[in-house]
Amino acid sequence: MIKKIITIAIILGISISIIGLSLFGYSSEEINSEETKTKVEEIVKADVIIPIKVSRPGCDIEDICYIPSNIIVEKGKSVTWINEDSSFHSVTSGFYPEPSGLFDSGHLDPYQSYTLSFDEYGVYDYFCTLHPWMKAQVIVE
Repeated sequence: MIKKIITIAIILGISISIIGLSLFGYSSEEINSEETKTKVEEIVKADVIIPIKVSRPGCDIEDICYIPSNIIVEKGKSVTWINEDSSFHSVTSGFYPEPSGLFDSGHLDPYQSYTLSFDEYGVYDYFCTLHPWMKAQVIVE
């Protein structure tokens, strides 16, 4: 009896999910498409995350404005940042209020990513132009 109830609940849950997605204009082909899978993979492959609620001061105290706040990469490799916050953020070289001009993501929308290749050895400081307490480094070895 319990197995029958669980089976019915699972089937009902799957049916409701499919109906709900269909109501919003998604077909099963779109949900399982390569484009959708690629978008999910891009999120997973981010090297640095801009986490939620860092648009408020305080993330600098725990050094969690960018995670990780210091990343070490090999010369010629790329770094990808993703904004997981609901606010706009940037990845801008230098220190607030004087960007160095080496790179600037512009304002990143929520869940938008930015990728940059580092072709020279060195330490690259960066910050968010909208939230000056947010700062971090890329170290290229």
